[in-house]
Amino acid sequence: MALKTSLFAAALCVACAGLLVPVLAQMAPSDPAVPAEPAKTAPSTEAITYKIGEAEFEGFLAQPAAADKEGAKLPAVLIVHDWMGDKQFEHDKAIALAKLGYVAFSCDMYGKGIRPKNPQEAAARSGAVRKDPAVLRDRVAAALKLLKERKGVDAAKVCAMGFCFGGGVVLELARSGADVAAVVSFHGGLATTLPASAETLKAKVLVLHGADDPFVPQEQVTDFMAEMKAAKADWHLVQFGNSVHAFTNPDAGTDNSKGGAYNEKANARSWEMLKDFLAEVTG
Repeated sequence: MALKTSLFAAALCVACAGLLVPVLAQMAPSDPAVPAEPAKTAPSTEAITYKIGEAEFEGFLAQPAAADKEGAKLPAVLIVHDWMGDKQFEHDKAIALAKLGYVAFSCDMYGKGIRPKNPQEAAARSGAVRKDPAVLRDRVAAALKLLKERKGVDAAKVCAMGFCFGGGVVLELARSGADVAAVVSFHGGLATTLPASAETLKAKVLVLHGADDPFVPQEQVTDFMAEMKAAKADWHLVQFGNSVHAFTNPDAGTDNSKGGAYNEKANARSWEMLKDFLAEVTG
């Protein structure tokens, strides 16, 4: 009898272990910067050098294997970097989007080889671009054109997204009347000297904003809302509580008192909202 009881207990332990393994696997931590996506064929990636006038720029492209198939027409997303320039953070986002079936291109707003080494340099570089709206719009428009002309891309289903500085850039892209399906701003600046108009605005707009962002105060939010209403835009604005600037960036730390800080919940929720919005717009 004791032997039978021992054998039954052993069998029960094995069965329980078999049930627990998949549960524990689901509980394993994932990269907080880019919420985990279902495993798919690894996308292909490449650095792309392109010219605007005589100046060289270098971006990063990630695309699913399906983009290489004859006659492929896939939706695409242009990514605009924060004030530190194009780097691994944006590249990881491009790869994550490629795993979802998008051709993703992280563009360069500063010039090939120009990457700020600290916040002071970043402020100078981003400020130089922002102070000349024509230059800003020309650079992002050139990147959009490159992506729309890419083999395997459906030019009618191209969207743009950006972080901080880049969030403001994609809003300027929309305001310019560019033929882009939608734009998404993550904790980007909302102020402009060239507001959108009902006659030119084509893009749907999603703004994902930290409700406590000291760099983009509520007055700016209120003005932006009035701008969108006047332009009769198809727009959404989501404010994340307990979140400040740079809430998607783990390198920003977690101290909200500094004005810029990572927020795990806001990062995860905003990414899900992005995915839903892109699926709606390009579906």
